[in-house]
Amino acid sequence: MDISVVVASRPNTPPEQDLETAVVADRLGYGEVWVGEGWVWDCFTLATAIGQATEQVALTVGPVPVSLRDPAMIAVGAASIAALTRRTVGVALGASSVRFVEGMHGRSRSRPGTALVESATAVRSLLDGKRTDFQGEVLSTHGYQLRLAPPGGPLTIAAFGDRAVRTAATHADRMVLDLVSTERVVEYRAKLQAAAAEAGRPAPALAAWLPAAVEPDADSTAELTTSLAGYLAVPGYGEMFAAVGFGDAVQAARAGADLPALLEALPADAASRVGLVGDADVVAARLEAYADAGLDEVVLVPATAGDPGGERTLTALAKFR
Repeated sequence: MDISVVVASRPNTPPEQDLETAVVADRLGYGEVWVGEGWVWDCFTLATAIGQATEQVALTVGPVPVSLRDPAMIAVGAASIAALTRRTVGVALGASSVRFVEGMHGRSRSRPGTALVESATAVRSLLDGKRTDFQGEVLSTHGYQLRLAPPGGPLTIAAFGDRAVRTAATHADRMVLDLVSTERVVEYRAKLQAAAAEAGRPAPALAAWLPAAVEPDADSTAELTTSLAGYLAVPGYGEMFAAVGFGDAVQAARAGADLPALLEALPADAASRVGLVGDADVVAARLEAYADAGLDEVVLVPATAGDPGGERTLTALAKFR
């Protein structure tokens, strides 16, 4: 099983920790750093900075919300990072959330499934260096071909719903999940295999972003739990959290409870149920369980509170790469 690292641009961590984490991952020999698009950094800008501050690590930007960036913009951005950093650059696409797309950006998130499959179709062609004419119902691009060299990395689709799984099976090199239990991995591996068979192509690799903290202190645990609280009310995540025992917290979030109330409702071991949290032996066993469930790649989201740059966690897990 491959192990990579993500800097997730989350608002409850100091912004400078993302660049520091990427530098640590590169120094420890991790092969890939994902650069998330979120509430803090522009992922294309941060990926360029990471490429200039590191020696060898490949980069993946995203998941990029397909309602916010058009296919040509995404392909040009990835090719620009590759040219400026001389690194292989992949792209991950996702639908994101109403809160992010419509709340923060004021853009419509209507027909997200259609936008995702259309973006995947056009971006795949553009990243392959082809002159692309595509007219969809939501997205389009006409007559464009990259002027820079193709960035060379994989196309990844972030999936929760069945249509997104089919999109990944049809167009992607890799499908990524976020904050999933081992039970959900088994379920999604089966869905991906079935969708790929229907599409007549090999199943893409299956990856998952997982919170990680080896020998966490109180600050690390608090950071991870706070991150989980932000997802409790999000459709798809809430149902998964309820299935692993967070039902009271999910109900509280959907009723509008504030952050202190949500933290009170979450069990003390919440992060360990959907991630890699504990001493070295516990985390090693969790890694094995996720591999047995069907993951091809674990993407570490290391806690940095109490562990600057995630160095303790990334050092402990480097031997499993």
